Amino acid sequence: MTQANRISSKAAQFTESVIRDMTRQAIRFGAINLAQGFPDFAAPEEIKRAAQEAIAADINQYAVTWGAKNLREAIARKLQTWQGLAIDPETEVTVCCGSTEAMIASLMAVLDPGEEVVVFEPFYENYGPDAVLSGATPRFVTLHPPRGPEGEWSFDPAELRAAFNRRTRAIILNTPNNPTGKVFTRAELEQIRDLCLEFDVLAITDEIYEHIIFDGARHISIATIDGMRDRTITINGMSKTYSVTGWRVGWAVAPPVLTGAIRKVHDFLTVGAAAPLQAAGVTALSMPESYYQSLAENYRQRRDRMLAALFQAGFRAYSPRGAYYIMTDVTSFGFADDLAFVQYLVREAGVAAVPGSSFYKSSAGRQQVRFVFCKQDATLDAAGVRLQKLAVKANR
Repeated sequence: MTQANRISSKAAQFTESVIRDMTRQAIRFGAINLAQGFPDFAAPEEIKRAAQEAIAADINQYAVTWGAKNLREAIARKLQTWQGLAIDPETEVTVCCGSTEAMIASLMAVLDPGEEVVVFEPFYENYGPDAVLSGATPRFVTLHPPRGPEGEWSFDPAELRAAFNRRTRAIILNTPNNPTGKVFTRAELEQIRDLCLEFDVLAITDEIYEHIIFDGARHISIATIDGMRDRTITINGMSKTYSVTGWRVGWAVAPPVLTGAIRKVHDFLTVGAAAPLQAAGVTALSMPESYYQSLAENYRQRRDRMLAALFQAGFRAYSPRGAYYIMTDVTSFGFADDLAFVQYLVREAGVAAVPGSSFYKSSAGRQQVRFVFCKQDATLDAAGVRLQKLAVKANR
């Protein structure tokens, strides 16, 4: 390789997105896409209409770099309503191109080379590369699968404590969690808080699935835990709650000094999110409480539908308490590993899923596979029929 064609050491440390690659494979083989987390049903009419009206009203030029004022105010109102957090929209909110950009902008704003960031695994696949691109080293702490289908994913407090040291700058928290569906409890958040205070560490929390919760679970933002208000960056967005994953409007909420740094990084990464879609976001964030109740109930029904199909097909599936993913154990099917399994699944069964190993740094995910259930009933039922091919294989 010539010097001109050399890639950076950062880019060499990770692969392309496995999730997005499985979507491409689903298209190639005509498979049902239960790999990538986007709905195949329509977004709410009032939100779509608000975007159309904003475009027609010529809200088509740059918004303020860190977000239109009315959207930042709507974000602050919603945090006050749902979490009891009093946020200054002028100094503590940065609107980004999706929560994905909000995460990388936040990490680049607070991490330096030689520092470490604690990440729970399995993790949303962006977190590891985000840490590397920020020049930091990720330290992984395992979430252990439930012993039964109704149990909870859990971490070992001693293992978590061992991941903290004088180089630790931040911990990334995702609750409700992708890919496990875990909803962190207040007691668990307090354990994390105690370590953050002891080691003077930031919490960077991805709460994009906050309204997709089941079985009496309650979403708690770690910023509301005593001692964490001024050492938390809270990341969220419109994609999942309002079924507009392609709009790419997200935000980071942080204390003013951190917000100033995040805004600078964001400005030079993307300049700003789409102005008419920010305007529509004001309408989205003003939806009544009944919208969120209906959202959670509809997803609960989809979850139960997908779980039934997976159990019938022979999977050991772990019931999620939040988000719209189901992690499964595929040991009973007799494949060498998760990669071989998902290749068989997409090519022969006609269903695309994500290999569990893409969510782990360790080898713990090599017999796990993730499915999404943010799909129409007809899509989930069709996938269930195709998965019956696996039931025959598992019972041989």
